[in-house]
Amino acid sequence: MRAWLLDRMGDGIDQVHLGEVPDPSPAANQVLIDLVFAGLNPADRYLAENLYPAKPQSFPLILGRDGVGIVRAVGSGVTKFKVGQRVHILHGFAGINFNGTFAERLVADVDTLGAVPDGWTDEQAAAAPLVYETAYQAITHWGDVPDAAVVLVTGASGGVGSACVQLAKAMGHTVIGLSRDAEKAKKLREIGTDITFDPNDSTWTKSLKTQLGKRRVDLAVDNVGGRPFNDVLDVMGMNGRITVVGRLAGPVPEFNTASLFFRRLKIGGIAIHSYTGDACTQAWRECVALLNQSGQRPLIDSIHPFEKLHDAFARLERGPMGKVLLRIK
Repeated sequence: MRAWLLDRMGDGIDQVHLGEVPDPSPAANQVLIDLVFAGLNPADRYLAENLYPAKPQSFPLILGRDGVGIVRAVGSGVTKFKVGQRVHILHGFAGINFNGTFAERLVADVDTLGAVPDGWTDEQAAAAPLVYETAYQAITHWGDVPDAAVVLVTGASGGVGSACVQLAKAMGHTVIGLSRDAEKAKKLREIGTDITFDPNDSTWTKSLKTQLGKRRVDLAVDNVGGRPFNDVLDVMGMNGRITVVGRLAGPVPEFNTASLFFRRLKIGGIAIHSYTGDACTQAWRECVALLNQSGQRPLIDSIHPFEKLHDAFARLERGPMGKVLLRIK
């Protein structure tokens, strides 16, 4: 089968190359999937650059953590799925420690898969689990964020960002989105933001405070990091919580730690691999229920041919509106 191959950690995404590898075979409690779509994530690039906590079993490694396809064969003991059934990856270590979805076929453990939700397209199913489970964890993991909170999402037009917007709005929160692009900001308002700002506008923090009146941000989900993190700190309210998900703008240069103790702020990072398999499955059920409740579906930014993986990552680097997908079949 054809697959995109990473020869060694640290090579970077630009050195991933298309090659031929033997077709995998399912062992007990595994299925073989003919992949139809795969989803791209910034974590794929970080892993290729050796900036991600991964322990691949062998090289070359096939990246790719999201995907949807058709069951081609089942191993012994498999009763949950049948040949010909549409399935997608809900969690697991595909594309991290084991071969992933940037290939024509994938072997996966049964307990890492789920049936495609009713009424969903293959594209939506390929785009959703990783970013929505991450978004759900980012919003809920503190446990003490008030109901009907003010939630700020940085990098709101990306995969995790747009998922946070949709889920937070469905949970009944007031949602503030940051996006540098006017058209993306318009789309964000359509899917759930109450207010949007351009983070490059030096007055956005003052404008937000004016619009909120006596209220301030209760929860921020930061997908960006870097220097803009200080602006996030500036708009947080008493007992505010900041969930750190990404670092697209690099390290945070400095901030005044007095911002933390005077307002009793908490900053914490999350990662989907900290969830157990059961926790991922439960989070996914909650995500689907919230999306169905609000009538929302995952956003697809663009779909690229299998042979154009590097173009797809270039699009991801430029900042998409939703998920970037690879069409495999």
